[in-house]
Amino acid sequence: MPLRSGMIWLAEGQNRSATKGIQRARLCHRFSPSSARFDEPNLVSAAGLVPVIALADRVRLRSLADERLTVPTDRGAHAGLKVASLVAGMVADAVRTSRACGASGLLIVRADSAFYGRDVIAAIGRGGACFSITARQDLAVRRAIASIEEAAWTTIRYPRAVFDEQLQQWVSDAQVAEVEFTAFASRPLAQQVTARLIVRRVRDANPAHLVPDTQGELFPAWRYHAVFTDSPLPMLDVEADHRRHAIVEQVIADLKAGPLAHLPSGSFNANGAWLVLAALAFNLTRAAGTLASTFHARASTATIRAHLINIPARPVRSARQLRLRLPANWPWETDWLDLFSATLGPPLHTAA
Repeated sequence: MPLRSGMIWLAEGQNRSATKGIQRARLCHRFSPSSARFDEPNLVSAAGLVPVIALADRVRLRSLADERLTVPTDRGAHAGLKVASLVAGMVADAVRTSRACGASGLLIVRADSAFYGRDVIAAIGRGGACFSITARQDLAVRRAIASIEEAAWTTIRYPRAVFDEQLQQWVSDAQVAEVEFTAFASRPLAQQVTARLIVRRVRDANPAHLVPDTQGELFPAWRYHAVFTDSPLPMLDVEADHRRHAIVEQVIADLKAGPLAHLPSGSFNANGAWLVLAALAFNLTRAAGTLASTFHARASTATIRAHLINIPARPVRSARQLRLRLPANWPWETDWLDLFSATLGPPLHTAA
């Protein structure tokens, strides 16, 4: 498999960093729910990997790697530790695979209008997923939008919406409706696609309807955003989910500022293995941020690394337990302890 041959290359090129990572991963397993105190001046780096790797172990990252990953020669020994060490390193600086690991559920491919094409939609269908693609507003799409009756529009809670207590509803300049639509109608019948066209319309900014005592507008002007989809979810869920797809831009930026900054290598298989591990590292980082605080749940991975991962600490033994001594006056102490408690259990609080 490409992942396996890629792991050979990674093992050859990353021996030194892998050794350090293995030591960190082993250290993480020696912890039990114990105390963590922010009062230490003599420290080492990246203590935030302790709760993050503990989180990885809860989802069986290492054991799954040991069970499913085999690499020929002695370089394949301790596959789980090597995978964990590489993922750990990525945290501090694919559909078929997921299905093979036992993942299930509804898969939806979200894309912008650049991917609005018959071939893309056909490929998504062959992969067993649904599509949710921004529709280019050609003549056929505009006609479909114009056919939507006024009563079919549903007001949604949109940024800057206001809740009217008297009417008991959200007052918003955003509305959603849907209509059946056949795309690529100029093609042979077998190549046409009939699905849902979900449309969001937003009022153009117009001071006349925003400012009191001004001349009213002659008629409302709307901007329309159409999504072509075969998702079985309710209309409002589909629209909100597609609107969130822009988050992927931040994901790409985060990955480029992290593990993917080291691509490409001279080996295609190594790049494939690296990409899988980069995705694991990214998901672990996001999960760690979510467990730490509301702020870190939305923060960039670089911020999470700075606040929670690359925090210096000194491991010490006290009363036959391994403890962490962390820096005094760390600004994100409470958030780190919340992450620590969520992954390793509540720490033992002791007097300063």
